[in-house]
Amino acid sequence: MQASVRRLALVPLGAARSGLIRGALLSPAARLLPPSTRTLLSETGEWEKDYKTETRRKVEEWWHPRIMAQWRKDELKESSEKKKFYVLSMFPYPSGRLHMGHVRVYTISDTIGHFQRMRGHQVLNPMGWDAFGLPAENAAIERGLDPEEWTKSNIQSMREQLDSLGLCFNWDREVTTCLPDYYRWTQYLFVKLFEAGLAYQKEAVVNWDPVDQTVLADEQVDENGRSWRSGALVEQKLLTQWFIKTTNYAKPLLDALADLPEWYGVKAMQANWIGECTGCYFDFKLKVNGEDTGETLSAYSSSPESVFGAAYLSVLPSHRLLHGSSAVRSALEKSFQPGRDSLTEVTAHNLFTGHEVPLVISHKEVFDAYLDTVIGIPDCSEEDLSVARALNLSWTTVLKSDEEGNQTLINSDEFSGLSREQAFDSITQKAREQKTGGHLTSSKLRDWLISRQRYWGTPIPVVHCGSCGPVAVPEEELPVTLPKLPSLKGKGASPLEEAHDWVNCKCPRCKGPARRETDTMDTFVDSAWYYFRYTDPHNTDRYRRLSASLKVWPLIRPWTSSFRKGSLKEMETEVTEEASVVQVHDSMLLPSDVNVHRKPVIRELPLKRPGEEEQGIAAIPAGDIHSSIISIGREYKFQKAHIIALLKPGKDPSAPKNFRPISLLSHTYKPDALPGVLRWQSRLWQLVTKLRGARQLADPPSPSLLKKKELAETKKIWSNKNYAIEEVTSHFTEEFLFNAAISRLMGLTNTLSSATVRVVQHSVEFEEALAALVMMTAPMAPHLASELWAGLCQVENPLSPILQRGGDVLQQVWPTVDPEYLEVPDFVELSVLINNKACGTVTVPLQVSKDSKRVQQLILESPLVQKHLGGRSIKRAILSPRTALVNLLIDE
Repeated sequence: MQASVRRLALVPLGAARSGLIRGALLSPAARLLPPSTRTLLSETGEWEKDYKTETRRKVEEWWHPRIMAQWRKDELKESSEKKKFYVLSMFPYPSGRLHMGHVRVYTISDTIGHFQRMRGHQVLNPMGWDAFGLPAENAAIERGLDPEEWTKSNIQSMREQLDSLGLCFNWDREVTTCLPDYYRWTQYLFVKLFEAGLAYQKEAVVNWDPVDQTVLADEQVDENGRSWRSGALVEQKLLTQWFIKTTNYAKPLLDALADLPEWYGVKAMQANWIGECTGCYFDFKLKVNGEDTGETLSAYSSSPESVFGAAYLSVLPSHRLLHGSSAVRSALEKSFQPGRDSLTEVTAHNLFTGHEVPLVISHKEVFDAYLDTVIGIPDCSEEDLSVARALNLSWTTVLKSDEEGNQTLINSDEFSGLSREQAFDSITQKAREQKTGGHLTSSKLRDWLISRQRYWGTPIPVVHCGSCGPVAVPEEELPVTLPKLPSLKGKGASPLEEAHDWVNCKCPRCKGPARRETDTMDTFVDSAWYYFRYTDPHNTDRYRRLSASLKVWPLIRPWTSSFRKGSLKEMETEVTEEASVVQVHDSMLLPSDVNVHRKPVIRELPLKRPGEEEQGIAAIPAGDIHSSIISIGREYKFQKAHIIALLKPGKDPSAPKNFRPISLLSHTYKPDALPGVLRWQSRLWQLVTKLRGARQLADPPSPSLLKKKELAETKKIWSNKNYAIEEVTSHFTEEFLFNAAISRLMGLTNTLSSATVRVVQHSVEFEEALAALVMMTAPMAPHLASELWAGLCQVENPLSPILQRGGDVLQQVWPTVDPEYLEVPDFVELSVLINNKACGTVTVPLQVSKDSKRVQQLILESPLVQKHLGGRSIKRAILSPRTALVNLLIDE
């Protein structure tokens, strides 16, 4: 399959859009077939009786450009009256060629888009490119190319491939993260975070890839400690890096999970990643011999209510203060005794309490989780008490217990007299107000390290001035664009160091000499907000204009959680109603499965708001796996229904045993799915052929000619049609079980295939059921359904107004259940079997139809059963839990 998918890159855009080579794209043997001799009704007015390979190819060639043209035409007709539906697929890295992961994911999003448009929504199904990153830079170094030209070439190639697959995206909303008109706003967001104190630079021990010579995020390191891409053993290295203070928002993020639906174990995964937010950091200034060193330190406490009782600060021997360029390094090294708790001459001034405590180098190699600095409070920890006593430290007792064991604060300024619970809230709140810490977080979560020592990324919009320190580039000077470099060969330091004309600049504040920051941002920063840009991709005004577009396209706002909390009020969006969401979960492949590890993201999909139809986001992840996921050596062209049918719902192994997932589109497949779908499509074609043939018979259609048995058959067709509509709609809106939707459509196909000629000829029920079947097939197999619909709409003497509406199938309204089908009957007919042989029916009240004892009594009293029993006794009565049927077992 990889070889056949790779061939997609060779398709010229014009040919792909015209559909002339559509059938050969994924078919190695397609070009060996003879020229087409078959005809299509939509093209010539003649109906092909059989649906064969050549016909299938002809159908796709004809309908592919027409469906895409209609989509583009419809997307221009924005309507304020229509509900909005945002299908958000995770945008891909432009590797240059599609693989089956892309095909599968974007087939799903395309299906959802067509379905929601048929339901009357205005659909946004955008596409873009996660275009910065290490692969393009490495490729440019290896080939001596410009990474920008390499990336743009790959984007063009992949755009052509997506078009050739017939996927209907809103290309007028396309975004590309490596273009200045996009990363200008990434830089703008960074500047606002920097000005709010939420983006900062410090020395830190980082994951270092010795081959690619750059910093790696934790998720880019596998369980064996190797780089996600190079495979090299990752080293720990001390570097000055840029961070975003995500720990300030740990508790809001954790609390927000409660408002989300159960996402197949994703909520538990996210909660575990954030951790229990039971503590916080406080800020300290470090001193030596009473003199301020200019060093600040944040230390964690799991008992912030007791912070006035701190005895010391403790750091690990691996802490940056002992290994970097810190002003207190020599003082710490002088006191350090390996394997012992070492009291140093460095003291820490608590900016919240005003107290000063000594700094201790711990004998431990690690603290809990990722902590490297903790506050020692003897009142709250036996271990802290032991350390304080061993080092002969003094501290203040801050907790007092009453006879019932309740504790209140003492010696804690205005917080004295409060219970521990009250003090916890009051102290952390005041610390936040004073900007000295207090943000509830866990010992597991760390601030987001975003800087990378590479060229191909968003430049960090900061200049370093000898007088002013780090200064943000003014908004009016954004974007800071990447300079063109004659070659990319340096590793270990950013290649931007060599762009002297670009690096050397003036300080925006004092106008003195300064140097630009030469690290670039991690690509995760660019991809953290792309779904915003889709809603208003061409504006050149301030970021705030995006809020207006979000009123039109409501969606959740993880990026703006910090904005809403007051740090960046000017950027807060004005959307008050957010779409509720649910996720279509796509399982990950581990590095052991492929050579590339996919980055985790949160993906969203819509549920119904109370009292409304669904309006919101449908989000599907796109795989960033540069390998073929499945290999199917078939000679026929892949249709969307083929891909959809491969998706077999699975269960997240991390979920509880009794947990019922919404959906999982897993990497397990039904081996017979593809030929089964082909057979089903042929049967759909035969049904249209059957109806067209029946209506060409001598007698015009007349439902009054149907006899009792045939009327019973039409009632069954009507019932099965409504059941299929109900089930398929549910699968598309609630559980997203697309293969189950196809299975239900196959069931309706079976019912219609068994219909007698007279029922086909004279019943409106068959006609409407077949129309509904074709319409429900359309989102998954739009080319085939479009031709089938054309065949239906030209049936002679149609009985139903449905076939007289006009328009293509994707312009039709999604079928709905007939109101009578939803009416609850007062009575129900039970089929009665005696020793497994049918003997008739008995009518019983609906309210007792599930009560086996009451039903048995009514059955025994009925004339039908009395006649067939002939005085014999019943050994057992079996009432079916699923169908209206009772089986009486008696002695022969």
